[in-house]
Amino acid sequence: MKNIRLLLLLVSLWASSVAASGLQPQPKPKQPKSLDYKYRITFTDKADTPYSLQHPEQYLSERALQRRSRQGIVVDSTDLPVCESYVRRIVELGVKPVARGKWENFLTVACADTAWMAAARALPFVKRIEMVWGKPFCSQDESDNRREELTNQLTHYPDSVYGAATRQIQLLQGHRLHEAGYRGEGMMVAVIDAGFHNADRMEALRNAHILGCKDFVNPAGDAYGEGSHGLSVLSCMAMNRPHQMVGAAPEASFWLLRSEDESSEQLVEQDYWAQAVEFADSVGVDVVNTSLGYYNFDNSDWNYAYRHLNGYYALMSRQASRMAGKGMVLVCSAGNSGADSWKKITPPADALDVLTVGAVDKEGILSSFSSIGNTADGRIKPDVMALGEMTAIIRADGSQGRGIGTSYSSPIICGMVTCLWQALPQLTARQLIDLVRQSGNRVEYPDNIYGYGIPDFWKAYQSQKQ
Repeated sequence: MKNIRLLLLLVSLWASSVAASGLQPQPKPKQPKSLDYKYRITFTDKADTPYSLQHPEQYLSERALQRRSRQGIVVDSTDLPVCESYVRRIVELGVKPVARGKWENFLTVACADTAWMAAARALPFVKRIEMVWGKPFCSQDESDNRREELTNQLTHYPDSVYGAATRQIQLLQGHRLHEAGYRGEGMMVAVIDAGFHNADRMEALRNAHILGCKDFVNPAGDAYGEGSHGLSVLSCMAMNRPHQMVGAAPEASFWLLRSEDESSEQLVEQDYWAQAVEFADSVGVDVVNTSLGYYNFDNSDWNYAYRHLNGYYALMSRQASRMAGKGMVLVCSAGNSGADSWKKITPPADALDVLTVGAVDKEGILSSFSSIGNTADGRIKPDVMALGEMTAIIRADGSQGRGIGTSYSSPIICGMVTCLWQALPQLTARQLIDLVRQSGNRVEYPDNIYGYGIPDFWKAYQSQKQ
């Protein structure tokens, strides 16, 4: 008891001393609320925009405007940025913006709870609010961005300038287009993927022309320190090491854009993808490759069914269906579900006016994993096929490897499309897409497995030069 009284006396004296000195015990700082939810808010209009259709140079680059002009495309209201005044009104409700899309006129926000939603729904410019992310198993913020050690060792192939990539280029007669001088020079390609691990410091890519890298999942992060899938996809096009590995468009310029969060499968990744596509448009990209596709989510209520493969149901598909109308060609992977219960292509592969690419082996025979069509509204899918088995790629450690999947057949087609457009700049995006289809070896009997078949890019070029 005596010891307790002594302790109380000492505490009392300390408190009196603190009060006398004017100091007060500091409260613990409040911990920020966890932003466990994300919502996509679609707006009704762009009535309060300070921009106009008469001055598109304020929101589109000169290169983007030139691309539209060449194809007779007029800038329209979908090109106008989302109204900043609307964004401010939403942010004032206590949420954090994480993505926005002008073509679909939306803002995606992160929040700790749903208390703000009633006030948001009451705003006259809010059309719809839908949940796109909720408490994933793992957050992208937990990534430690560790880099792998680089080996910088590539095999030398004395008999072929394409090295390890010989078969994947020759299967499409791409070498003949290259020999004619069309290797992608002057063309701009965007690769939208999951990350580009070590691409910024890799000796293997020293000859690749990379314009920049942007992370739409975590804008404060480093997409060069994230997943390696995008790096391997890029290598199928951008490698330019004669007798080691030469890709499908070795002289093109590349933007590297991260939209995929590999830690979870959530609808919000399509919001990031939409923003990446619009960025690509704004800087003047000609051709876009995406080896991403979605149908199955952490929240099973969001899963797609075959009836949804109509080119419009998924945000990615709606966005992709607009791209040719903006003057760009989208090349996307069909998906790797051919041998499982889903079997079908995955959005955005169901979009209109895109090239959806399936996989074949080195003999041109269907790969069992390659997803099949058709779309729910009866359109032929996939469109064309390319090598997706034992495809030459570069790994994150800088070494050569072989990949399996439509993820790699897609960029091979994308690179060759880029070279073909360089050779035939008079074509519009839709004309180019149709030309590639018409050069397929199954054009007279397309189906839901091979589509129009394996395209012959030299044949496509020659058909326009006669």
